[in-house]
Formats: sequence, C-alpha cells, structure tokens
Amino acid sequence: MGGPPTFELTRVLADVGQGDPAAKQRLFDLVYRELHSMASGQMRGERQDHTLQTTALVHEAYLRLFGDGGEVKWESRAHFFSAAAEVMRRILVDHARTRAAQKRGGDRKRLALDDPGQSGESDPQTVLDVDAALRGLEAEDPVPARVVVLRFFGGLSMDEVADSLAISTRTAKRHWRYARAWMYRYLSREGSPETAPTPKGPGDSPKH
Repeated sequence: MGGPPTFELTRVLADVGQGDPAAKQRLFDLVYRELHSMASGQMRGERQDHTLQTTALVHEAYLRLFGDGGEVKWESRAHFFSAAAEVMRRILVDHARTRAAQKRGGDRKRLALDDPGQSGESDPQTVLDVDAALRGLEAEDPVPARVVVLRFFGGLSMDEVADSLAISTRTAKRHWRYARAWMYRYLSREGSPETAPTPKGPGDSPKH
C-alpha cells in the first residue's frame, strides 16, 4: 500500500501506550498517510460524477477513527487496518445509499470482486448490494467476510489481509475465493436468504 514499514506504526502505537507525549503526533501523521493510501486506492479511476473525493474520504475516516477526543483505539498495525477498512466501508455505503436515493434507479453495473479498492468506483446500488451480501456472509462465516472488508473496502493487498487476520497468505486467498463465490451466488439470486449458498462439504468453506 505504500505506507510506512510494519514496525513503524506498531512501534509508535506502543510508544503512545507508554505515555510518550510526542508519539501521539507521530501517530496522527502515520495514520493520515495510511488513510490517504487507502482512500486513493478507493478513488482510483473515479468517474467525473463521483461526488466523494479522496480528501473528503480521508478526513471523514480520520474523524471516525479518532473520535471527538482524539483517543487511540488500536493495539497494533493489524488492528488499525481492520478498523480503518470497516470505517471506509461504512462511509462508502452511507455515501452510496445517499447517491442511490438521489439517482432513483438507473443501470446497475456488474461488480468484479477481483481487485482491491473497487467500491469507490462502483455504481452506488452495486455497493449497497455488495454490502447486503457481505452482511449475509458475516452472519454465516465471519472470517471470509473480514477478508472482503479488508480487500474490497480497505484496498489491502492479500499479504496485508493475511497479516491483519494473523493467517497465512495462502489461507487468506482461500477465504477470498470462497467469499467471492458465496457473494456472487447471493447477488445473482437477489440476496434471498432462502437461496443463499451454503457449503456442500468440508472442502467448500475454508478452514479458519
């Protein structure tokens, strides 16, 4: 993602936890840089009619992560990535919901869950459909769902996803393949719980 080395953010978080007064400012700087990288990935190739800009996404995510009191809520870089990806998801879904209401219909664009950070480029109704499918997957199998959040909304690489979830990259890829297949079937059947896919055997759902 082009952010600071893993040890840097982890070390600064440890310094903040130990009460280092200068560490908090260093943390803010690092977090802003990480968020800008994540937001840039979301907004790459954005259409001219896209009203949510990279700077606005960074600022909104920053405020939600730090809160009114600027309190640090993460214990590690992996924890930060997880929180930041979830915040990005909420912001983009809220924005998509507003745009979908204003648009009142229109063509839905088929979403390919192949590359990270696509939600910023997508048709607003498509983002809402993906979020609905993701909530269904979260209820049934939360680990593959976290992979989707980190990769689709957070724009993380597969190695970063694996690091954030404390699993191997191979396992993360297996979860990603399973989640994509699950969500494609869910979306193709309009998100009906009765027709949502279920594992057929031990080889279908990844081992956690």
